[in-house]
Amino acid sequence: MQTVETIKNLVREKYGEIALQDKTTNETSCCGSGPTGGTYTIMADSYANLPGYNPDADLGLGCGLPTEFAHIQPGDTVLDLGSGAGNDAFVARAETGAAGKVIGVDFTPAMIQKARANADKLGFNNVEFREGDIEHLPVSDDSVDVVVSNCVLNLVPDKAKVFSEIARVLRPGGHFSISDVVLVGDLPDSLRNAAEMYAGCVSGAIQLDEYLELARQAGFENVTVQKQKPILIPDSILLEYLTAEQLKGFVASGTGIFSVTVYAEKPGGDPAQKAVSAEKRKLQMRDLAAEAGKACCASGSGCC
Repeated sequence: MQTVETIKNLVREKYGEIALQDKTTNETSCCGSGPTGGTYTIMADSYANLPGYNPDADLGLGCGLPTEFAHIQPGDTVLDLGSGAGNDAFVARAETGAAGKVIGVDFTPAMIQKARANADKLGFNNVEFREGDIEHLPVSDDSVDVVVSNCVLNLVPDKAKVFSEIARVLRPGGHFSISDVVLVGDLPDSLRNAAEMYAGCVSGAIQLDEYLELARQAGFENVTVQKQKPILIPDSILLEYLTAEQLKGFVASGTGIFSVTVYAEKPGGDPAQKAVSAEKRKLQMRDLAAEAGKACCASGSGCC
């Protein structure tokens, strides 16, 4: 079993390498880690149509679109955990506007350097990137309105501590929208203990129910899964860690690897404003469900 420090060093080293590559190199490797393989870009969603999207900041490392559910308002202060080259931070900045502020935190120096260079090129003076550990955020208490994160908490050994830190830095009534990888069922030991699968966001994932419970234990309310999709890892990657017989057993076990986007609120704040936000979320979920139904029933979708 790897120690906490070993895991952190592994992740820092791997993502330091990725920071020096472009998105094309990541994707052509099939996995987001150049010639060494892995599972990174298998999970990524496209940001291309989102306001604020900057291709130079997109390394294809996410597993969702957390800003899609973040309900960021003009003037908000937004915190992006594991900000990488700045992709989600720049999308958040498009929503919070020049009157707001976006703070990105990442513990990989090469990512921080890349994100700051991207911000300078864009001329943003209200987006900053801080080097730090999201288990010990370099952010003041009760100072941010919204926390977003994309496929990062699964990389952190102490997830309960991260949720505690999110609760600390959010203002009363603030909320988070986090996309992450979770499990339903158990991974084989050879996958769970694989260093490459940890850096690829799989073996560090925990059970969905446990994930949601950690948020509740940190004091959050209205903990909701806003979006969920299966992640299908190709057999060619799994066979790097499993025998053919083990692969058959894994498939038969029904274990699911999922990308989820989770929303939750810190207690407090203006009740009237929270009621308005709740109504907006209901409308958004209704619209998204309708769009999903259209996509499912499209010609060739295979689900109608």
